[in-house]
Amino acid sequence: MEKKFTGKVILLGDNIDTDQIYPGAYLALTDPKEIGTHCLAGVSTDIAPNFPAGGMVVAGRNFGCGSSREHAPIALLAMGAKAVIADSFARIFYRNAVNLGLLPIVCPGISKHVLTGFTLTLDLEAGTVTVEETGETLYCDQLGEQQKMILEAGGIKPLMRARFAK
Repeated sequence: MEKKFTGKVILLGDNIDTDQIYPGAYLALTDPKEIGTHCLAGVSTDIAPNFPAGGMVVAGRNFGCGSSREHAPIALLAMGAKAVIADSFARIFYRNAVNLGLLPIVCPGISKHVLTGFTLTLDLEAGTVTVEETGETLYCDQLGEQQKMILEAGGIKPLMRARFAK
């Protein structure tokens, strides 16, 4: 897992639920690439096809609320999101994201400091996000050691496969 990276962002609002992240109409799909093409279709069908390569999603409060749909983090990963940075997350989405290998970063107030198209540098070791357009640096919640271990392995399944292979 990269410790520091830079990417363009899309900005979403508060209370983006899992049905907006990955609408139920697409639940029968199994190919991750195809799943990624429908990511955030509940917000706008223009997001996935125009998502910046190596980009990040920035959101307000309670990102990922609603059902415990694992398709939501899968869709974000398949769309190409390197991370989701939000003011706060719904607890079940946060755990699903970590377990599936999607980096969720809690950064209170981030949604008030960026606009879609801004460039952020996320530094996991320092626990900061720097808004390149303004030079402003925001402090984020640090990941726990267990979360880091799961994310570095690419998710809980790869971590467990590696452990059992020993």
